[in-house]
Amino acid sequence: MKTFSKYFLALFMVGAGVMHFVNPDFFLKIMPPYLPWHLELVYLSGFFEIGLGISLCIPRISIWAAWGIIALLIAVFPANIHLYLHQEIMPAPPWLHLIRLPLQSLFILWAYWHTRPTLEQIPSTNV
Repeated sequence: MKTFSKYFLALFMVGAGVMHFVNPDFFLKIMPPYLPWHLELVYLSGFFEIGLGISLCIPRISIWAAWGIIALLIAVFPANIHLYLHQEIMPAPPWLHLIRLPLQSLFILWAYWHTRPTLEQIPSTNV
């Protein structure tokens, strides 16, 4: 189950990262105005989403990749807040914008789960 979850999270991250390059306008719309270099930050976050997603599949560095995903999700959280506060950017029911905020926490918890070793990775202590 945990292996499937890790690869699914990796696929999700890579897919989201690719979308930053395929459709940057979507992400540009939700960039808070106080941040500089909007297009560059959209591409940079997409690059890291792809890189961290791929890294999550490499056992030696997957725990570090999961920590990187957590950091990235925290870094992009202001865009979700900005979208909620300025819903005219993307017209949708208010609850849909609101649900993005706690959903981000679930993604962080999902990534955090992959920072913890599996039972097979914990050394046995035969006493």
